[in-house]
Amino acid sequence: MQRVQYFILFFGSCFSPVASCAQKGTSDTSHKQVVEIISSYKPVLRNAVKINFSATNLNADTSHVKLQYNIPSQNLFYTYQPLPVKPLALQMDTALELGTRNFVKLGFGNYSTPYAKGGFSFGDGKKSLINLYGNYISSQGNIQYQDYSQLNLKATGSYFTPKNEIYGSAGITQNTYNLYGYDHTLYKYSKDSVLQRFSSLTLMGGLRNTKPNESGVNYDPHVQINFFSLQNKLTENSVVVEAPAEKTFDNSFTLKVSAKEDATTYSTQYLTQNIRLTNNVFQLAPSIEIDDDRFTLHGGITPTWDNNQSTILPDIYIEAPVKNKIFLIQAGWVGQIIKNTYQNLTNVNPYLLPITSELNTKEIEFYAGIKATISKHFNFNAKASFISYNNLPLFINDTTSDYKGFTISNASKANDLRIHADMSFISQDKFTITSGLTINGYTGIQNNSHAWGMIPIQFDASLRWWAYKRLLIKADLNAFGGAPYLLKKDVSNTLSGGSDLSAGMEFVINKKFSAWLDLNNIFNNTYQRWYNYPVYGLNVLAGVIYKF
Repeated sequence: MQRVQYFILFFGSCFSPVASCAQKGTSDTSHKQVVEIISSYKPVLRNAVKINFSATNLNADTSHVKLQYNIPSQNLFYTYQPLPVKPLALQMDTALELGTRNFVKLGFGNYSTPYAKGGFSFGDGKKSLINLYGNYISSQGNIQYQDYSQLNLKATGSYFTPKNEIYGSAGITQNTYNLYGYDHTLYKYSKDSVLQRFSSLTLMGGLRNTKPNESGVNYDPHVQINFFSLQNKLTENSVVVEAPAEKTFDNSFTLKVSAKEDATTYSTQYLTQNIRLTNNVFQLAPSIEIDDDRFTLHGGITPTWDNNQSTILPDIYIEAPVKNKIFLIQAGWVGQIIKNTYQNLTNVNPYLLPITSELNTKEIEFYAGIKATISKHFNFNAKASFISYNNLPLFINDTTSDYKGFTISNASKANDLRIHADMSFISQDKFTITSGLTINGYTGIQNNSHAWGMIPIQFDASLRWWAYKRLLIKADLNAFGGAPYLLKKDVSNTLSGGSDLSAGMEFVINKKFSAWLDLNNIFNNTYQRWYNYPVYGLNVLAGVIYKF
């Protein structure tokens, strides 16, 4: 009974709060419950969803870009002509003139030697450019009439259009020599009778493209007119017209073609028997060139009409790299026609008498050799050649009189086994050394017993060194073996050869002025390049350079 009472009390206590709350909610109706929220409204943009990119590897570029380079050779070696040695063993100054637009170089030396050289530039180089050059030198030797002078003036200009360059040049030269190579105890001559004064006027003009055109053809047609004369004795005029063009396909295959007409007229005057000659050569040279990673092949032929006599000259050579492209193997079969004009022949021997015929030389050469580029500075080239000649001009003293002049004796056929090697070491523009060796072995000479006037061996070397920022030191060496010469009654002999060492320096005083000094033929060796024509001894020149 007592448990029942406890249960009733517990049950009643649970419902009593509910009843009181219900009674309170129904009794108070005067106010409504309100919830107030006070806050400043700030609009917010929804967060943007980032686009996640998945990384992918780039496709490999398999296109092969073929770059074309045209690097001039450090040394010039003529096919058969020996380098001319003037009566004065004076080397032209080759001091660096980088960044110099205008300069004047003046000097004086023993043997009464004035020297002048100048260069001037005009134009901005973008639309037009004009360059003027000039140099003069003369000397008087110890032997009567052992005098000479050289004057050269030249102007070049270019006008640039958006896609082409119109260029031209004009040059005047006057070189004066004397035929002093005779026995002065037996013969007496006036100055006019031994004077050799060569004058020339050269005009040239052309047009070439500077940017690729729609057809992809590169062209460079040009014409050159030359007027040459020997005072009161002869005149020789030449016109050369050449039109080369080329087109490259796929950066590796190039088609080339060139047409060339070289016409010369030669006439003498005031001689006992005057003559008039024409010397015309026309050439058409188509060729192809394949440039691949494994080799570079040039193949072509050159149909040539030499004074209406037709011939076909080969034009084939190949270069292939080996040993990680450090070495290049080279081989070729090439030919050319060398025009034996009087002007070209006197560039070799300035004591040449007027000629009575002009027979051009046909030269065919087979060669093989190697080229090497070691490190970043050293280059080496070696080549062995077998050369065959037709109508090779040889120089002999005039054995009918006093030896002072030279005449031409053509060898209808001749061969030359030539070995040539040259090297260069170049370190920026601060240090440069070059050298070259050429050995000629003439055989099979027809109509002559020896290669008269041809040098059998020659060595050349050159050094340019900026020892300090203001001091340039230079040196040149030329050594050669003696050439055979002919005396009366078919007596032959050989010159002893010679060596010529020159050295010099240039000191920069300030931005405008420099001082220079040249010592030529330091060994004081009065060697003879041509029989009866000894050169000067030690020659000293000094002067100043003004740059502006």
